[in-house]
Amino acid sequence: MALFNLLRRVTLNSPSMTRVGAGLTGALLACLMALASCSGSLDDSLIDRESLIAATANPEDWAGPGRTYDESRFSPLTQINAENADQLGIAWYADIDTDRGVEASPLIIDGTLYNTEPWNVTKAYNAVSGELLWSFDPEVPRETARIACCDIVTRGLAAWQDKLYSATLDGRLIALDRATGQRLWSVDTTEPEWPYTITGAPRVFDGKVLIGNGGADAGARGYVTAYDAESGEQLWRFYTVPGNPEDGFENEAMRLAASTWTGEYWKLGAGGTVWDSIVYDPELKLIYIGVGNGSPWSQQERSPQGGDNLYLSSIVALHAETGEYAWHFQTTPAEEWDYTATQPMILADLEIGGRARQVIMQAPKNGFFYVLDRATGEFISGEPYVPVTWASGLNENGRPVETGTARYGDGAPLLVSPTAGGGHNWHPMSYSPLTGLVYFPVTRGFMPIMHDADFTPRVGKLPNYGARFRGSDVETPEFEATARANNSAWLTAWDPVRQQEVWRVPYSLYGSGGVLSTAGNLVFQGTIDSTFAAYRADNGQKVWEMPVQQVPMAGPVSFMVDGTQYVAVNTGWGGGLTHGSFTDFSGLTLGKNRLIVFKLGGTASLPPYTPLSESVLSKPTLSASLETVERGAALYQTTCSSCHGEDVRGGVKDLRYLSTQTHSEFLSIVREGARQEKGMPNFGDTLSKSEAEAIHQYIISRTIRDWAEVSSN
Repeated sequence: MALFNLLRRVTLNSPSMTRVGAGLTGALLACLMALASCSGSLDDSLIDRESLIAATANPEDWAGPGRTYDESRFSPLTQINAENADQLGIAWYADIDTDRGVEASPLIIDGTLYNTEPWNVTKAYNAVSGELLWSFDPEVPRETARIACCDIVTRGLAAWQDKLYSATLDGRLIALDRATGQRLWSVDTTEPEWPYTITGAPRVFDGKVLIGNGGADAGARGYVTAYDAESGEQLWRFYTVPGNPEDGFENEAMRLAASTWTGEYWKLGAGGTVWDSIVYDPELKLIYIGVGNGSPWSQQERSPQGGDNLYLSSIVALHAETGEYAWHFQTTPAEEWDYTATQPMILADLEIGGRARQVIMQAPKNGFFYVLDRATGEFISGEPYVPVTWASGLNENGRPVETGTARYGDGAPLLVSPTAGGGHNWHPMSYSPLTGLVYFPVTRGFMPIMHDADFTPRVGKLPNYGARFRGSDVETPEFEATARANNSAWLTAWDPVRQQEVWRVPYSLYGSGGVLSTAGNLVFQGTIDSTFAAYRADNGQKVWEMPVQQVPMAGPVSFMVDGTQYVAVNTGWGGGLTHGSFTDFSGLTLGKNRLIVFKLGGTASLPPYTPLSESVLSKPTLSASLETVERGAALYQTTCSSCHGEDVRGGVKDLRYLSTQTHSEFLSIVREGARQEKGMPNFGDTLSKSEAEAIHQYIISRTIRDWAEVSSN
């Protein structure tokens, strides 16, 4: 058994080990497999460095957020393929008791599926039957939703040895027994000075659990921390932006960063949180972290004399053992548009210019696709994957060449693309070594933006922008018309060597989900039309699609148990509603969030649902003056936009779809916490009754405007 495990854990990515594998005879392999089937033990299901490195040779499990350390989200399984995908059906499903967004990808280890839901409720299922094995609720305080940018979501779990690791919205890192769900230890990863939250998945490597956090929009100073996987003891911490120089710097990297800031930036926190992507290279023993936006967004507020403001919007490489700085590459110097570099990163070995290169790839919010040398941080190439207006291109070092309409100030508003949501956001992307293509969802959008001349720092509160996006001083008819006419979205297949798009699949609206690619020449993705679809990886031809009643935003995964391949995905965009007609309510339904598992020949079916009627969802009536609506617009931006979007169409809940009952209960929901249990914060201590009503009237005005535009078309 030990010999089999040793060979099983040898990575096929290593040329020398590939030769060893090729030399084994079929008889020897059969013998080893027989030995493996005769003696099973708990050790077989333990997750360690070798098993994660060897995941390419052992494709049955999905043991990490991106399956393998390279975070490619590629499955070598071929049972489900482009020729038979049209035979896919539902094997089983499990309801998720929330109408909030669901962004996690499950883990599958040794026949058990581990899933995590909003509020960090973790559940274990029999991966074949769907039987619930155990459930763990960390009891996240519901008031935490108030300081959480962008919903109460979580993006996944991590596993090591016999443990499972969950990072909670309120900042805890918890180790669970994988067999029972029993809590083994818990540590608070946050510092009390700032309103930190966690929505990203932890990563585990060499006995260390790594986790970052969110909170930059409220001023939180970013950092990433490594903990001992066995005990929870803190091993090291790396800050992403410098603190008060008078307190001394934690390391030379912070001293270097401080020279790129001006003013008393530390009093505002500065931002730079590591809220999502973290990747580990076991060969180079480097960790790569994606760093977020500055706080406030407006640079003239946080660093008034300019500067690049390191390490905002950067990929930073750290030495895994010590957390010491290795190198950095800043995608957006002096960032002030929320163009984070926290988006997914993928490691790959590519042949570029006749030379083998170890690279790291990323398509961050700013609209450029980057290929860097992952050992040194050297810029190899970069091209726009979506039209951009803030930069005309990248120079020979990868620094953006800004246009004259990039920086916003105290003058007229600018119309900038991409939006703060980015050309590509958190949604998982995938790289197939078979096609050599990277697959990810793309959104083309425009945002009107200008400096907020009346800005007062809201340190510790959401949002803390220093910029204005909506309201009479920014939103103009010509801006609105331009944005609406040019907004679009698609699934792209991107060639990272030639830096160009190979094919695309357009969406009906913006907002489709994460991506999985497989050796069966397939790309799986959830669509904004509340379906789950499969496309040929080589040319983008749709080969299968199934309605699933909710939008699958999360990244799908694939696994195999007892010789049967499965594909699993969490569904749920937020707000509970699927898309339909604004005017006659046709197709509008109250969809149920679910974990859905598919296989060839699956025969399970989802329960039927009934379209909403006009008695449940009706066009509201505006009963306020223009002055009140404009006041509501300003209050909405500083109170609601971080979760519900700049134009009332955020992913947490599309406020144009409020039910008649919700409209009638609006004040009690906003000021009395009537729906705090569901994740809607209580703003009774900051909003007066008249202010809350002004926000309500602004939401109604936006709803009526959108419905009128749809009707006229």
